[in-house]
Amino acid sequence: MTIKIERKIVKYHVQKPEEAQAAKAATTQAANAGEGVPTALPPLPTTTTVRDKNGHMAQVIRMHEKLERPEVLIGSTYKIKTPISDHAMYVTINDIVLNEGTEYEQRRPFEIFINSKNLDHFQWIVALTRIISAVFRKGGDVTFLVDELKAVFDPRGGYWQPGGKFMPSIIAELGYVIERHLQTIGLLRKPHLDEHQQKLVDEKRAEYEARTRQTDAFAKSDFPEGAQLCAKCNTAAMVMMDGCMTCLNCGESKCG
Repeated sequence: MTIKIERKIVKYHVQKPEEAQAAKAATTQAANAGEGVPTALPPLPTTTTVRDKNGHMAQVIRMHEKLERPEVLIGSTYKIKTPISDHAMYVTINDIVLNEGTEYEQRRPFEIFINSKNLDHFQWIVALTRIISAVFRKGGDVTFLVDELKAVFDPRGGYWQPGGKFMPSIIAELGYVIERHLQTIGLLRKPHLDEHQQKLVDEKRAEYEARTRQTDAFAKSDFPEGAQLCAKCNTAAMVMMDGCMTCLNCGESKCG
């Protein structure tokens, strides 16, 4: 049978026999139910056969939305206590271990729960945890959630954490918690200064502290009094050194 294509071909995909059979079965089932033709789902990740630590052959499993939840998951709980709420929030992130015992072993976040006695936040907590958990189970790169959550600002204003770190909102602090967890399981790398940058920052900090001593006995900040807020790391650690504003926490400098 010859089919004439009237429009320009912009892309193509070679359909495998098993995909054609699955699409035909789904179309038949939907037609019988009166639902019309469903949208074709993307194929599941390909598998590779490897040998585990016990010498047995196993299939490499990649994260995808159809992966069933195991009976036992590894979890970590983080406490969030803000000055704008009387009750703390407890964030629990459960991880699934894929391909355990093989060279492809990987720990991925699977679900998140937030618990608090403050019922004022109940609705958005339930909605947010369901959405984030769905993104976790979808697979792929989930690290974008960190930047999206950290960019949320409270119109009523943020708050300062002990140590001089400014938090623009509770949602932003949740983003920092997820970032910390992803760094712990190896999906994100912890930002750090190289040896020369750290040495320079330590020298400049010691020099500045030698000239300006901390006089406020009640301040909890780890940085000198009068330090300004750093736009890069949101920490009150910007001081004037050698005629240039320099951050003692992350090394950010206005002079490059």
